[in-house]
Amino acid sequence: MKNNQALQLPAEWEEHDSTLIAWPANKEDWPGKFTPIQWVYGEIVRHLSRNEKIWIVVQDAAHKKNAERVFWKNYIDSLNIQFIIKKTDRGWMRDSSPAFVKRKNKTEAVHFLFNGWAKYDNWKLDKKIPEQISKTLNLPLTIANYNERHVVLEGGAIDSNGCGTLLTTEECLLDEKTQIRNPGFTKSDYKAVFNKYLGIEKIIWLRKGIAGDDTHGHVDDLCRFVNEKTVVLCREENPNDENYSLLNENAERLQNETIATGDKLEVISLPMPSPLMFDGMKLPASYANFYIANEVVLVPTFNDEKDRTALGILAELFPERKVIGIHAVDLVWGLGTLHCLSHEIPGM
Repeated sequence: MKNNQALQLPAEWEEHDSTLIAWPANKEDWPGKFTPIQWVYGEIVRHLSRNEKIWIVVQDAAHKKNAERVFWKNYIDSLNIQFIIKKTDRGWMRDSSPAFVKRKNKTEAVHFLFNGWAKYDNWKLDKKIPEQISKTLNLPLTIANYNERHVVLEGGAIDSNGCGTLLTTEECLLDEKTQIRNPGFTKSDYKAVFNKYLGIEKIIWLRKGIAGDDTHGHVDDLCRFVNEKTVVLCREENPNDENYSLLNENAERLQNETIATGDKLEVISLPMPSPLMFDGMKLPASYANFYIANEVVLVPTFNDEKDRTALGILAELFPERKVIGIHAVDLVWGLGTLHCLSHEIPGM
């Protein structure tokens, strides 16, 4: 199926109008660690708001005041900060927000269905976020329907090079036993959906995501585009680690891959931090969960010796942006970090 050339899913490094986040509200996301999380969010906002507008979803006026108190204590200029008052369940904006596409240089929103990663019960409020965001930003909203079904998709399940190629995993979108998003969907079905609503010409299918990821295979903890022809792919050095074989398999799949234009895909290895455990759980700690803003790249760090290596690799790949580490040991207890909690809004 040929791409509708008028339709584009922009790459994350393209110019943003703004960034969307939700101020932390659900204590169950970080049980026993909720108190420090608001200060991590404050650090994220401090770096982003210097260079672009930030939309922050808050539950109510009191929740808004709580965020403003953090900004005041951290000397954060609120000039670029605007609030959206909207009740949410969880607030992982990467997954519950609409996808933003460009059609004839105008931004539109696409509403895929969010259903709590086909795992959790508390998603009824979050599934309404696309409607609220499109209304607030005055953007047309298209419902992603296929064969009379509202297609389930989270933003963290895909990554785009902005030129018609998309990354995803079979574990997330095709598995029929665990966290089933769209029962019976095939690769051909997804190709049709992604072409129609996102302008995608080619899908690169990886197999599995990293261990500890409760989304069951999101690609944004695994492999990310850093320019049109290049991805970074997480690699594990320890053969006894459960990530070792699955990351090697993904590397093998990418060896001879091409993008939609036919150009060969370049693959750069990104280290995995040492296993991070908390309360008997292996957490999905990954440097691939970075967020690319207009002038900075925010990278999760884990008090690990490989932090410096990961930051160095990304600094070389983004020479025109400041690459900044954000301490994420507490944040990842929520089973997500910087990319999971944010969503770029393309230039209007």
